[in-house]
Amino acid sequence: MAGFRVVRLPDKTDKIMKTKQLANVLIKILGLSLLIGSINRIIFALSFNTAREIRSAPQGFNWFHAISEAIVPVIAIFLIVKSRALAEFLFKNEDE
Repeated sequence: MAGFRVVRLPDKTDKIMKTKQLANVLIKILGLSLLIGSINRIIFALSFNTAREIRSAPQGFNWFHAISEAIVPVIAIFLIVKSRALAEFLFKNEDE
């Protein structure tokens, strides 16, 4: 049979993500979504506090709100940076 070539199709198991790889990607996505959401909340909180101070007499700064808004981006950055280690910790008994 002249002109025909035997082509080996790629094995379908090569395309399946391992559990730790999938967990790593999902943890990074979670961190990114938390980071984007926290940036929006921080901008809103700053603009709201500025508008409140302009309209009324100073009532003091709400420190609890500011600290809670600052913790979320720190957690998000931690999730993004340490996602691989966190996935290893969560699935340490899984085979790679």
